[in-house]
Amino acid sequence: MSHDPSLDAIHASAGITSSNPASPPPARTHESVADGGSEAHAVPSNTACNNSNEPVAELKYLRWGVDSLYLSYQGELDPAIDAKLASLKLAAQSTKRRDQSKAQLKLGQHLFEVYDKGASFFSYILEDNAFRIQLARSGKSVPMAYVKISSEFLTHVGPSMAEGLLSSLLGQLGILTGRPTVSRIDLFIDFVSHQDMEGWHRAAWVTRGSQVHQYAVNQHFTGWTVGLGGAIACRLYDKLTEIMVSNKGYLVPLWEQAGWQMGEPIWRLEFQFKRDFLAQKGIPKFEDVMQHLNGLWSYATTEWLRLTLPNPDDQTRARWPIHPMWATLASFDWETDASPLRRRFDYTRSPRPEVMLDRAMSSVFAWMAAHCYRDYELGIHPFYEALTHRINHLAMNQGVTFEAFVEERVDAKGRKFNTLNNCEPHHDDTETQARQYKHASDGE
Repeated sequence: MSHDPSLDAIHASAGITSSNPASPPPARTHESVADGGSEAHAVPSNTACNNSNEPVAELKYLRWGVDSLYLSYQGELDPAIDAKLASLKLAAQSTKRRDQSKAQLKLGQHLFEVYDKGASFFSYILEDNAFRIQLARSGKSVPMAYVKISSEFLTHVGPSMAEGLLSSLLGQLGILTGRPTVSRIDLFIDFVSHQDMEGWHRAAWVTRGSQVHQYAVNQHFTGWTVGLGGAIACRLYDKLTEIMVSNKGYLVPLWEQAGWQMGEPIWRLEFQFKRDFLAQKGIPKFEDVMQHLNGLWSYATTEWLRLTLPNPDDQTRARWPIHPMWATLASFDWETDASPLRRRFDYTRSPRPEVMLDRAMSSVFAWMAAHCYRDYELGIHPFYEALTHRINHLAMNQGVTFEAFVEERVDAKGRKFNTLNNCEPHHDDTETQARQYKHASDGE
């Protein structure tokens, strides 16, 4: 795969330079067995070479772990918390922005937005950048909480610590009973391979799944999906292309830490396991699932799905030999030391500074062009004055002061971004001093 210039933008958005990272740990290799559906046991390593009659490039592991995790918790919501959430939900439904901005709940480091609506059997929804929590009212015959743990938070602390922190938070909202149940878990491996992922026909996938699809964007092949919508599903896709859309630039330094070099293709193999399948296998609880990752991966890659080398002379597809790349991936040992975790995490959901500044820049340049300014210094001051006049005009139409209008809009964004606690009195000396200075400079 040739170098994509847009990767430079990914690096820039993640605050990354193009310098090479420290050398990864010494890699060990093993040979894949590509016949008869059996595979060699993998020695945990950063790279794995495949030796067979079908030549493939070296496969290098970068990251692996849990990408998506949905948990259900049995218990009973505290009646006082129930009443408080009902009040906050009502505030979120208000037609007044000031009331809406106070639909927040502070729990430890988390400043959750409280939504104006629930979902199916769950009356309340709370969300920040780490958790999306759905809560059932007291007395309901459904789990107390259904929670999605964000993939970004999982890259910071891993699934076990994330679940521990989540249980602690939910314990502040009610009484938990029993262990959490996994509603969905996605296991993934990010790896470097120069294998032509479009180089086989759909028939090469031997699967118990019902659907096999391949995808491309602007004639660029992006990957395969197998069994979407079922109890198990698989995705094999171009992760570099995907993060350009999903804005997951935070993965780039973790890949580099593992030895990725600019220009190398990154593919992700990912399996999704849903609650029905986990319950069928007798491992519905979170702790049980985490103890059986090797078994889940082995079942998915050897029994439920196999990538094969089709043999036109043999009509029995079950006898087709395993593709050497697949044999390597299937033999991954999930007891291998954990892959690199992200050092820092932001619980807020505010857009990246670059995104906000780009939007502001676009507005400034459009205004300057419309008013025939080419010089920034000459154009920015009239723009600022026009913007101030516009805000003042809108505030007057609503019968509020300039300051109140601005504060309402900022508080509303602060709620969405999980940045400003609008339920506490404002004690910002910097803003007060700045306002006093403005009044003085205006001769007020």
